[in-house]
Amino acid sequence: MQMQAAILTEPNTPFRIETVTLDPPKAGEVLVKMAASGVCRSDWRVAIGTAPKPMPIVTGHEGAGVVEAIGPSVTKLRAGDHVTLTWAPICGDCFYCQRGKPNLCAAFRPAIASGLMDDGTARIHWRGEPVYILAGLGSFAEYALVREASCVPIGRDLPFDIAALVGCAVATGVGAAMYTAGLRAGESVAVFGAGGIGLNIIHGAQLCGAQTIIAIDASAAKAALAKQFGATHSLPSDERTLARIQALTDGRGVDRAFEAVGIPALQERALEAIRPGGTLTLVGTAPDGSASNLPGAVITRTEKVIRGCSYGSVNPQRDIPLLLDLYAAGRLKLDRLITRRYRLGDINQAYADLLSGELARGIIVL
Repeated sequence: MQMQAAILTEPNTPFRIETVTLDPPKAGEVLVKMAASGVCRSDWRVAIGTAPKPMPIVTGHEGAGVVEAIGPSVTKLRAGDHVTLTWAPICGDCFYCQRGKPNLCAAFRPAIASGLMDDGTARIHWRGEPVYILAGLGSFAEYALVREASCVPIGRDLPFDIAALVGCAVATGVGAAMYTAGLRAGESVAVFGAGGIGLNIIHGAQLCGAQTIIAIDASAAKAALAKQFGATHSLPSDERTLARIQALTDGRGVDRAFEAVGIPALQERALEAIRPGGTLTLVGTAPDGSASNLPGAVITRTEKVIRGCSYGSVNPQRDIPLLLDLYAAGRLKLDRLITRRYRLGDINQAYADLLSGELARGIIVL
C-alpha cells in the first residue's frame, strides 16, 4: 500500500512529506492507522545528527491509532482495536524482565536500534530503497507497521492525542518520579526543565505527595505553566537559581532533583541543588558523546546519589493503562499539556515552534 510519511533524508535538512510504499504485516506484526503523534525533542536530535541514525528514516515515537490489520501469530490484538504505541516493547522472559526492569528489556533492542524489523529488513520503501524507522515505530506517517509487543490496547473512549502522549512523555516523566526516584510523601523536589517531560515529572511528584516542588526553566511561560501541574514554586534558570533553592529548603538543598533537558551543564547544576544524601535523577537525553563534569570527591563526601532514568522505569503494558485511568479519573490533567495541534504537512513548523519554546507538547493529528 502507499501512504504519506515525513522523511528525513540527511541530517540538518527539513522533513519531507513523501509518498512511500508500505509492506503488509508479517508474523508478529501489526498495521496501525495513526491518529496522533507527539512532537518530541528526541526526534529532533535525529534530525540534526546528534543522535545519528541510518537514513532515509521516518521518525516519530509517541503515537496512538487503530489496528488496521494483523500478521500471522498475532494473538492479543485484532482489527479495530485502539492502541497506544510504546517504543520499549517487552518480552517478559529476558534477564531484565525477570528482574523487574522491563524498561531495559534486551529482546528487541538490537533490531529497534537498527531501524529495521526483527528479520533485518525494512517494511517501508521509497524510490526503490529501504526506509528505516525510529524506535521501532516511525509514527510520523499515515500508518505504522510495528511489533505486536509495541502496542498497548486502550479504551475506545480515550482521546488519541492524550493516548499518544502517555506512550512516551507522560510515562517517562510520571514514571521518573514514581518508579525511578521512588518519591515519598513530604519530600522536596527540584525539576530542571519544564517542557513536556519536566511537566510530567512535576505531575508525578504531586501524585506522590511531594511537599515542595520547584520548577526551573529559562522560559517564564513554562515555569508559570508548571504551577498548573503541581509546582509550588517556579524559578528562572540563572546564576541565582541555587541560592533560591537553598532558601526554600532551610539551606540544605532538595531531597530529589531531576534534570529533564539533557544538557550536561544543567546536570551539574542539578547535582549542586540536592542536599547531602539526596538523589539526582537524569531523565533528559544528552547528545551522544557528551559528558558531564560530576565531582567525584563531592559525591563521596556528601553521599549524593545519581541515577539514570530510561522510560520512567515503567512496564508499558501495565503502566500505560494505569496512567490513562488516572487521566480518566481527573488526577492527571493531560489536556493542559497540548499547546498546539498540527497536520502532518506542518511538521517543520511544529519543530520550529518547539525549538522557540512555544510548546509544552505539540501533536501531529493524522
